[in-house]
Amino acid sequence: MEERILFTSESVSEGHPDKICDQISDAILDAVLKEDPNSFVACECFVTTDFLLIGGEITTKAKVNYEQIARDVIKDIGYTSDELGFNYKTVKILNLIKEQSPNIRQGVEKSSKEEQGAGDQGIMFGYACNESEGYMPLAIGIAHKLVRVATNLRKSGELKGARPDMKSQVTIDYTDAKPRIHSILMSVSHDEDVDLEEFKERVIRLVMNPVAISFGLNTDFKVLFNPTGKFVIGGPYGDTGLTGRKLIVDTYGGSARHGGGAFSGKDPSKVDRSGAYMARYIAKNLVAAGVANKLEVQLSYAIGKPEPQSINISTFNTAKCSENKILEIINEVFDCRPGIIIDNFKLKTPTFEYKKLANYGHFGRPDLDLPWEKLDKVEEIKKLLK
Repeated sequence: MEERILFTSESVSEGHPDKICDQISDAILDAVLKEDPNSFVACECFVTTDFLLIGGEITTKAKVNYEQIARDVIKDIGYTSDELGFNYKTVKILNLIKEQSPNIRQGVEKSSKEEQGAGDQGIMFGYACNESEGYMPLAIGIAHKLVRVATNLRKSGELKGARPDMKSQVTIDYTDAKPRIHSILMSVSHDEDVDLEEFKERVIRLVMNPVAISFGLNTDFKVLFNPTGKFVIGGPYGDTGLTGRKLIVDTYGGSARHGGGAFSGKDPSKVDRSGAYMARYIAKNLVAAGVANKLEVQLSYAIGKPEPQSINISTFNTAKCSENKILEIINEVFDCRPGIIIDNFKLKTPTFEYKKLANYGHFGRPDLDLPWEKLDKVEEIKKLLK
């Protein structure tokens, strides 16, 4: 039997328990920054059946109703009935938010953006490849689109019987020169009275096949749908959720390494977030400039210090020039100090909503105008390659 080269990534919908937490954490961040852009925010949530815990550290002049923000998010997702075991009207909410430690703030609150230090130590990775239009790996791009399309159809009423909690998993076959979809797995929670065979057929027809075609790929893939049978008990009723527990879904689907820090609920002084956005910006512009077909960038920081402790790259043997040359270009073109990143990307006064990043990934988002996805350094890089 011929060996196949297979790679798999997964995604989850906005109704997944972990993603509920990410969205509430980021919705609180949005609300706080809107009133006070200099707020310090580290907000995390926990959900289970009919219960939400909001915790973390927030220092702000903003006056916001954390409980109401949470209920609005839950309502928008679609948890509007006691039958789902999680209802925005009746969910019990415990708020344990406190102020951020002044020991942390003293390293971040500087007189200038050039001197602003990192909000914590840590390592961040950014990645880009040329196998898709958005410079993202195919498997995670397709996985995100599957649950995004299914969610939109649920909300419009076209995918009748569907409930908010969904998962997707996509396996790409790289054996031949042109990649193919090997298999698609989707688990979609549903009403008790749904005809499972008819429901599966609708998901294949309305979701799986159109998404595959939109990527210019095959539709003769293997299908797995709700492999255990029924999926009636979903969301926080079926499983607990935590902010920051879907890190690989948030990034590159496992195609690149991850530093371990979550994004959601954190203001941009936390380099877990701003540093990861910068690493992606660097990698994407370099790949778009033709430096390599695949590129992974690692940044590391020390708390209170502005300059990165290290910058490392991996090109997976696809580089078109020496790695020393690539590092020289990074040092010349990109300023990785946290205060500069925040200012350049306008992360304290964003043109986007952080809450929208909590679903379907923080990178390769054609539906959002994200500053770290811009290819505005490509020409400058190309000149340095000559």
